[in-house]
Amino acid sequence: MRKGIWQEFDGYQDIVEEIKVSRKLGGTIAPAMINAEEYIRQLHPDRLELCVNGIIEETPSTKTLRFVSKDNYLPPFLAGQYIALYLEVGGIRTSRPYSISSPPNQTGYYDITVKRVEQGLVSNYLLDHVNRGDDLVSSGPQGNFYFNPIIHKSTKICIAGGSGITPFMSMIREIVDCGLDRTVHLFYGNKTDEDVIFHEELTNIAKRFDNITYLPVIEDPTDDYSGACGFVTSNLIRELLGDIEDKSFFICGPQGLYEFCLPELEEMGIARRKVRQEMYGAPLNIWEYPGWPEAVNKDDIFSVKLRDGRQLEARAAEPLMVTLEKNNVVVPSLCRSGECSMCRVKILSGKVFQPAAVPVRKSDKQFGYVHSCVSYPIEDLEILI
Repeated sequence: MRKGIWQEFDGYQDIVEEIKVSRKLGGTIAPAMINAEEYIRQLHPDRLELCVNGIIEETPSTKTLRFVSKDNYLPPFLAGQYIALYLEVGGIRTSRPYSISSPPNQTGYYDITVKRVEQGLVSNYLLDHVNRGDDLVSSGPQGNFYFNPIIHKSTKICIAGGSGITPFMSMIREIVDCGLDRTVHLFYGNKTDEDVIFHEELTNIAKRFDNITYLPVIEDPTDDYSGACGFVTSNLIRELLGDIEDKSFFICGPQGLYEFCLPELEEMGIARRKVRQEMYGAPLNIWEYPGWPEAVNKDDIFSVKLRDGRQLEARAAEPLMVTLEKNNVVVPSLCRSGECSMCRVKILSGKVFQPAAVPVRKSDKQFGYVHSCVSYPIEDLEILI
């Protein structure tokens, strides 16, 4: 009889031996342990059953969806964390992470704020087809983009772009709601002044609270706009703040924001390792990244062979995960940014391209595992899921 695929996993036989020993020598589980496991499950559930309780129009391209729990319980989270929504759109089962924009001290609901993305499968579905009263499924709160009082300074310089404002909105709302002893200087870049999410609320907060500074920066302003224009530069930060000592830096937004602002911060003497970055999805124009092979065109098609014999067609500029989802092959995923590592697959033959910034563990490199959400085929592949 052919062995199951799981029996070919590295370390499988060691685990089998451990199970044998545990069954022979292990005792019964105490009631206290059962209670502890249930408590942990409530704090970190695999799935949440949610209902859309309200929809708030933020800008012409953005809405906030307010979720309540169908069992009247939402686990706590840290300001800056996200939930992953699990959906089926156009026959494709997929997931998308969205930062929670409501503050963690509000335990009755989660808000996520969704901005329309050109040809965005999920964002357009949420904005155009989801209504009040609809049911959705999500993960529990996840992510590491939050303030840590042990390692971060109480004064934060936050740089946001587009819908990257959402984790900062949760942080700022918590600070002002709870009277926390923290200071935030927020630089918020957008293409036009019509796209600025939460502008009125942020303006009012900055007027009322001395520890919150808010500066919108518009790339292509309308004629009657009188604020800061262009991009968030090192000169702009110095002009507003002067001294940048004893401050922590946080940044969240589209890939272009990182490509421009991180060198600007380095020019100020801020090392990248000291800048807290939120992962923000797979790169859009991956073929423009350093290291992309010149011989591979973004529209090249490669074959992806699965262990069950199926062969899929994969476009070079499309993440491997998207190819799998389009063919009804679902792999676990939370962040879709190469951080959570849940979507790993093993490359048995062929090569993929991954951006240099993707955090790949040493053991994954050693045994041929990649994050399928940020891996792009550049040769014919055979993979193990």
